[in-house]
Amino acid sequence: MTRNLHRVLRIALIPLLTAGFLHAKPQADDWAYLDNGTIRIGVDKSRGAAFGYFALSKDKRNLLNHNDEGRFIQQSYYGERDGSMWGKNPWTYNPVQGGSYKSKDAKTLDFRLTEKELYAKVEPLHWASAKPCPEAIMQEWITLGGSLAKVRMRLDHTGPTQKSNSHQEMPAMFVDYDLPHLMFEKVRKLVKHKPVDLGKDLKPEQISYTGGRLAYVDDKGFGNGICTPGTDRAVTYRHRGNGKTGPTGSACSYVAPIRQFPLTKGLVVDYEFYLTIGTLDEIRARFAKLPK
Repeated sequence: MTRNLHRVLRIALIPLLTAGFLHAKPQADDWAYLDNGTIRIGVDKSRGAAFGYFALSKDKRNLLNHNDEGRFIQQSYYGERDGSMWGKNPWTYNPVQGGSYKSKDAKTLDFRLTEKELYAKVEPLHWASAKPCPEAIMQEWITLGGSLAKVRMRLDHTGPTQKSNSHQEMPAMFVDYDLPHLMFEKVRKLVKHKPVDLGKDLKPEQISYTGGRLAYVDDKGFGNGICTPGTDRAVTYRHRGNGKTGPTGSACSYVAPIRQFPLTKGLVVDYEFYLTIGTLDEIRARFAKLPK
């Protein structure tokens, strides 16, 4: 296994191993929502304004999973080994928008919500040590247009250069375990993929795809899609946990588009991605109209 693949696997194991160390705490009741009458998206202001709610406005069925601080659609970045420990596991520099595996929450520094836009500025926490990371300020902007949510994420890294050329989630996405089928295109062909269900070996997988588009859907082809333009690799798995599905359940389906770069001093990471909800045909049609 290559050194970089080790980093990919380490990224993917965050929410899984958290359950082995701590039980998820009761969910904070500090949610804010953006709703245009078609889709509804929600963030938890008490946990770095990371978002763990995405539904159709008409039925409000949340397709995301937010079992703990690691299971949000959120920013999370990786650097060098820094002497921190995640339980008994040596860890790396790892600022996470939602907070730490110790159930400590990141700080929302600024938050603004209008009818058209949700904005947040966040001081993340180190995933393993729970120390504040003021050198890794994160921002997000969310707007809704029809059935699409457009999200802009930004990291301003002013800390020391992290020389490790690590795989970075762009971003992490956790959905309900009841969405079992990962769909993507590869060389113009639609692929219906069954992600590895993590067992005791704790081995997720890396996939390649084209078009930057991924979706998790149920047996009827309904679900949640994500498009990060310019990505062609992702890490994915499913984790059954104690079998409880739903937004706060132990079980989840996971995928994260990835890019590879080191966290250098003065680095600005600024990118956009899109979310939508609907049938597979609807998801593909909407993403096909996005700028390349």
